[in-house]
Amino acid sequence: MKKIIWPGILAGLTTLILGMGISYLFMLFPSVNADYYNTGVMRPWKDPIMSLFFLYPFVQGIILAWAWNKAKGLFTGTAMQRGMSFGFSIFLVATIPGMLVSYSSFPLSLLTIISWTVSGLVCITISGMIFAKMNA
Repeated sequence: MKKIIWPGILAGLTTLILGMGISYLFMLFPSVNADYYNTGVMRPWKDPIMSLFFLYPFVQGIILAWAWNKAKGLFTGTAMQRGMSFGFSIFLVATIPGMLVSYSSFPLSLLTIISWTVSGLVCITISGMIFAKMNA
């Protein structure tokens, strides 16, 4: 259990910080900023349900740590290479289709979708590296 919970929590914390940083940088673009403040698409930050937004990275981190624990033998190379391969695999399976659906379903700018895609690639790949280091 400690091979899943602690790496998952660390990945969640790292993902939260990196994701917020990447979002902040992309919010310098007016179209992305407008998307985030469009209450026709996004809940306003004053809504108490928005606090669940900060739980997401930790839930994802623990689930991905579990998946890493099950799949780690499928990846070869150094711990970092294995972690990056795992993260990139998850990115391809989860993020790319999710962003395609988001772009086709929601009135969001392409730049917002690109920002989420970049954030997903960075965060999930780094999470994989954390798992590989903590649970070889």
